[in-house]
Amino acid sequence: MKIGKTERALRYALLSCGVLMILLPLYMTLITAFKTTAENTASFFALPRSLYLGNFKAVLQRGGYLRAFFNTVYITVGVIVGNLLLMPALSYAISRSMRSSRVYRLIYYFILLGIFIPFEVKMMPLVKLMSWLHLLHPSGFILLCISSSTCEAVFLYVGFLHSVPADMEEAAYIDGADTFQTYTRIVFPLLQPMMITVIIRNGLWIWNDFMLPLVTLNRSSAFWTLTLFQYNFKTEYTTDYSLSFASFCMSMIPIVVFYVFMQKHIIGGLTGGAVKG
Repeated sequence: MKIGKTERALRYALLSCGVLMILLPLYMTLITAFKTTAENTASFFALPRSLYLGNFKAVLQRGGYLRAFFNTVYITVGVIVGNLLLMPALSYAISRSMRSSRVYRLIYYFILLGIFIPFEVKMMPLVKLMSWLHLLHPSGFILLCISSSTCEAVFLYVGFLHSVPADMEEAAYIDGADTFQTYTRIVFPLLQPMMITVIIRNGLWIWNDFMLPLVTLNRSSAFWTLTLFQYNFKTEYTTDYSLSFASFCMSMIPIVVFYVFMQKHIIGGLTGGAVKG
């Protein structure tokens, strides 16, 4: 079917608007990070006169940056590892039992209810619970994030497992494998595409999250993540945009590299899963 000129022009216009919405914030971030405070005050949109690296040096020399970076990496890795250990196994048990067991169906639908509860509704109860359990620290925050990601992860894994044929598992049982061996040797490798998807979603969420660390980790600067560290360039009356954007650029590099690397594995995992299926 041929596309008319008007429709084609409209498509290009919409795509151009989308590209502009993505590139403009990135452009502002980069040029602000390489400009002095005086240059930003004179013109916020102008290009820097030179690549000024003093902002990055000031961020590194500022107390707490390396600690915030370590906390962010520790929390992100902890949440991802915890999800990989718990969520596929939980989803496998629910997926293979919910068709014959009403209890597992109720558990599954109860977990799905958490997707529809806004964060603003459960924010204060979570903070109160975490305070009561003395878990307002990075290790406790890992447990909180793992539990908060359960609903979406189980929903994605169970949906994916429904598309995995049970014939291979039955063949493994006939060959003498028990449930644990079937899960680790047959099912778990087939979950690679969905695992990569969940890892990317959780990694981007944890690394960039601001509100949840703000209400749980802000009682001590030793617990800050990178987002909380950047927030403290803002005072009551002013904001040091040069240092704030420089800090953002430095914290953006690891997660961008992570996303690009994992995106390649998503494509490979989907292809491998299709061949295995």
